[in-house]
Amino acid sequence: MNTRATEQRETRGERKERTRRAILDAALSLSSDGTFAALSLRAVAKEVGIVPTAFYRHFESIDALGLALVEESFVSLREMLRDVRRNGPALDDIIDGSLQVLVDHVHAQREHFRFIARERAAGPLVVREAIAHGIELFERELALDLARLPGTERWSSEDLQILSNLIVNSVVATAEVIISSGPEAEQAVVDRTRTQLRMVLIGALNWRSRLP
Repeated sequence: MNTRATEQRETRGERKERTRRAILDAALSLSSDGTFAALSLRAVAKEVGIVPTAFYRHFESIDALGLALVEESFVSLREMLRDVRRNGPALDDIIDGSLQVLVDHVHAQREHFRFIARERAAGPLVVREAIAHGIELFERELALDLARLPGTERWSSEDLQILSNLIVNSVVATAEVIISSGPEAEQAVVDRTRTQLRMVLIGALNWRSRLP
């Protein structure tokens, strides 16, 4: 009786959102032992407990489901990294703060990071392109932040982008290693990345771009 009353109070929009969430979670779970490309609509529907045709009330296709997972994986991390850098801390604080945010987020959203790490190399083309675009957005935002650091005033936008690409690639690679590492190995990976980033930035801040 209580369950029925709860169901009656739940709006149509709330039910739809709950089912959509269940589909996203099922897709993450089912693809964890393989690749998203091998995932079938019927398998997802069965896992959620809906008929296959009901899937289309939430996503146009399996590819659209994959894109939703990519977006979900990137949005919260982008917001947290932006918060770290918004306060304009010193160079070391940017590195340490961003790495700590990354580690915390990997632990909190491990399945999403596994999805990104796996699918950026082996996923369907549309999913790989979306992941590449998400990483590119990180690079653009970081390039803007780097332009505010003392010593980069006369850097070209191209050189800022190159440095940003180096940093983001290092951070992405670190996240992928953390996913498969134990606590002791994880700390060693983070320490190595911190040193690498400091070396890169210290050297980069002595760089002089060839400006027209």
